[in-house]
Amino acid sequence: MMALPTATTAGQPHALTRVLEACRRRHGAAVARRSSRGGTRNGWWWALLIATLGGTTGCALEPAGAPMATVRPSAGGTLLPEQLMSGGYPSLAPLMRWVTPAVVNISVKSAVPIDPHPFLRDPEFRRFLDRFGLPEPTEEGLAERQSVGSGVIVNAARGYVMTNDHLLQNATEIQVTLKDQRRFRAQRIASDARSDVAILKIPPVDVRPLALGDSERLEVGDFVIAIGNPFGLGQTVTSGIVSAVGRSGVGGNRIGELIQTDASINPGNSGGPLINLAGEVVGINTALIGPSGGNVGIGFAVPSNRARAALERVPR
Repeated sequence: MMALPTATTAGQPHALTRVLEACRRRHGAAVARRSSRGGTRNGWWWALLIATLGGTTGCALEPAGAPMATVRPSAGGTLLPEQLMSGGYPSLAPLMRWVTPAVVNISVKSAVPIDPHPFLRDPEFRRFLDRFGLPEPTEEGLAERQSVGSGVIVNAARGYVMTNDHLLQNATEIQVTLKDQRRFRAQRIASDARSDVAILKIPPVDVRPLALGDSERLEVGDFVIAIGNPFGLGQTVTSGIVSAVGRSGVGGNRIGELIQTDASINPGNSGGPLINLAGEVVGINTALIGPSGGNVGIGFAVPSNRARAALERVPR
């Protein structure tokens, strides 16, 4: 493993040294104790981890000699950076407490045509029926199918929930379950098959909605978090980075350019949010590539700017 340098040329402190010192000044003895307890190696680990979280911990790298910046809440009331600590350690747990109440599980009952029995496509079987003068059996009607997915509350006062359009195909009944286990019947009020985004309506709820961020600002390497209901297990959080932006050719290019991420996305995550470290929705999880239908680190989300366009088409 390559050792991290301790200084740069011309006697200037290495960037990570300055990050660690800034965090020691900001968070006091807690960081100092953990860095000294494990020696230099742990000190660099802490500097890297805190630098990774950057602005979320309030320890982003500052120019040499610059005063410590004052951390203030954003105009939108997002989580304060210094709150992203748990037990003195950098943690995403406070952010999850902030955002997960707005993420919902969606259960859909749909009516799908019954597929004909394979025997009916077998020429030998048909000849057998003809030989004995037997009528060809018919299978008509619809079968009920139940599927699960996810969604995100984007307007609590109006009860608007954003999800995937493909999840709702042929839906006869849609049920939305909040994190606190409240359940509501939902109706689809808008959809856009080209972006695979749909808007559901439930009664108004006392939940903090999640804001849609600017997906145009996403870059490869940005940290993101996927929240959803994989395999119907219940609300689950996974994390990763943006692996690519503007990815096309997925699903026959039917839904345009997508965000690619290695945050684990599985069946049941469809319609759930992909969020950044500011707690903003930057994508709506929609697809994955895997040999057996499970995650192999290649998932896709509809950019939030395209999802916003679908929301703006909802009648006011």
